[in-house]
Amino acid sequence: MADTWIDEHAAVIAARAERDLEALVAVSSPSGDVQAAEEVVAVATALAPQTAEIARLPCSSPEHAPDLLLTVRGPGTRRILLLGHLDTVVSHAAHIAPQRLGRRVLGSGTIDMKSGDALALGVLRALVDRPEVGEAALLLVNDEEWRIGPFGHVERFAGFDACLCFEAGERGPAGDDAVVVRRKAAASIRVRAHGRSAHSGSAPDKGINALLALAEVAQGIAALHDPRGADRLTAVPTIMRSGEALNVVPGSGELVCDVRADRLDALRGLLEAIPQEARGARIEAQMQREWPGMDARGSTAAVLAAAGATLGRPVVPAQRGGASDASHFAAAIPVSIDGLGPRGGHAHAPEEFVDLDSLLPRAQVALAVADAVLRTG
Repeated sequence: MADTWIDEHAAVIAARAERDLEALVAVSSPSGDVQAAEEVVAVATALAPQTAEIARLPCSSPEHAPDLLLTVRGPGTRRILLLGHLDTVVSHAAHIAPQRLGRRVLGSGTIDMKSGDALALGVLRALVDRPEVGEAALLLVNDEEWRIGPFGHVERFAGFDACLCFEAGERGPAGDDAVVVRRKAAASIRVRAHGRSAHSGSAPDKGINALLALAEVAQGIAALHDPRGADRLTAVPTIMRSGEALNVVPGSGELVCDVRADRLDALRGLLEAIPQEARGARIEAQMQREWPGMDARGSTAAVLAAAGATLGRPVVPAQRGGASDASHFAAAIPVSIDGLGPRGGHAHAPEEFVDLDSLLPRAQVALAVADAVLRTG
């Protein structure tokens, strides 16, 4: 029976995930470091099911290590894609090795998202013995945290029955286990100002101050911030660089803004609102890191209801503002469900941690969702 399969495998997954996540977190793997990526890929490969096919796919980002694809096959017809990433935003110098503090494991990448990778590996092992499975694949990419170009894997997996992504889990408003079925579109807007340098003491008015131009543009972008509007648009200037000497009018500079909304078109409208000139400086703006939105509430409702019925407790839909690779797959795989990983907090920060007590209930949720996908075919 499904509940017996879940109970047996969830306990094994949770117990093993404690060790597996520490092994993954022990490897510092910042985005873009090929050698570090190869090291963490080697760890993930060692943790794969014995019968898994191992393949390396070209990464979506140039000059990155190839992504890892682990596949198990069976006699059935159902195809499930499990999804995660192995890269972190933390540099080698700032990397914090895994350390236990009570029922928490602290360390760089614990919750974003190596603990989720550990659960995904466990679910892949559990799917080996399900007769409904024709193909169960785990894709672990090396560039999720800082990908500028298009995502390159959607076509390969289009038509799969489900995409299950193991970003961090959460609870719903009533304390129920929640999974993510809605995400905003996201992008970065990069603005460059081209002014004119001049001596700030003897001839300041002969210059065109790029720093002031960028400040004006930043204020204009921030003024369009409208999280309660129809598109739930957020527009946040995050980085500004300008000037090289204390006595020179800055002749150039750069501004970066993080922008998110329900629709990518709303973000493109924001880009179009940026002026081509500010305070006499020429302005160039472009949008990078375009991530589509995701809204799988309708297409996943039956799966979540079935998973909750099997577990005997609700599995509720949730939404999240952060981007995820599940958003790329949602258009090609309507049953795309994210947030299947463990619970924790402080992603990208020195205090990042995973709650070990969440491993068992979140393993149960992931298995119940996978079981529902297999049984609804």
